[in-house]
Amino acid sequence: MTDTKPRLPTPAGACDTHMHIFEPGYVQRPGTNLPSMPGNTAEYRKLRARLGFTRTVIVQPAAYGNDNRCTLEAMKALSDDKHQTRGVAIVLPEDSDAEIERLTAAGIRGIRYHLLPYGGVSWTTLNEMAARVAPHGWHVQLQMDCRELAGHHAMLKALPCDIVIDHIGRFMQPVAADEPNLQAMFSLVDSGRCWVKLSAPYHGSKTGAPRYEDAGALAQQLIRAAPERMLYATNWPHPSLKSNFPDDASLLDLLAEWAGSEAVRQEILVSNPARLYGF
Repeated sequence: MTDTKPRLPTPAGACDTHMHIFEPGYVQRPGTNLPSMPGNTAEYRKLRARLGFTRTVIVQPAAYGNDNRCTLEAMKALSDDKHQTRGVAIVLPEDSDAEIERLTAAGIRGIRYHLLPYGGVSWTTLNEMAARVAPHGWHVQLQMDCRELAGHHAMLKALPCDIVIDHIGRFMQPVAADEPNLQAMFSLVDSGRCWVKLSAPYHGSKTGAPRYEDAGALAQQLIRAAPERMLYATNWPHPSLKSNFPDDASLLDLLAEWAGSEAVRQEILVSNPARLYGF
């Protein structure tokens, strides 16, 4: 981890809407990734201070499945007089309604559907689980192969809760404007019930670090389409990467370029996550 800081001051109340905590003592599901850099609460405190975030959304790692204890403990450990946390959990059909109520009381505000290999969930249960968590004010957080988006567009649009799409959709760049899966994502955004995390531009980028111009162009299109439903996240500790880790301060600096104005940057960092996660 470098010690660089963002060029611009981070506004008060800024939120990192997607990061993970990994601690020893929890069973890893077969086939899943653990990060190649330390991903514990002590290390995240350093990053949080360096970047200037006072709000954090901890996303349950696929590695721990529906054993949400590590995330819940981290939510408590990272909360204090100056910092607030929320969480996104993995909940499976066999989990009880009482468990969903318990998670809600603990600050969980979304259900994670990590639909890539070894994510432990599938499209077949999404309707059922969305219906169960919607009355608790949860959203559905999706990470998927973008090539599946158009085929599930109608189902996603009909879900009884908001949806959040991870990592700028994880499109392989360059992506044509008339690509059906890209059009499906913009259609969902246009519905007013879909949010997109402007995070992890390294997924699918061909131009690469430090500016990720191709992924950044898509991020700018999304911001122009619906700045009020864009979110920012670090994706720390970048669990799918094994080397060439990005500079988290530089990634945050990119948001200022993508946003185009300080008012939009403030919206993405502060007011949008406050509305979605209930800060």
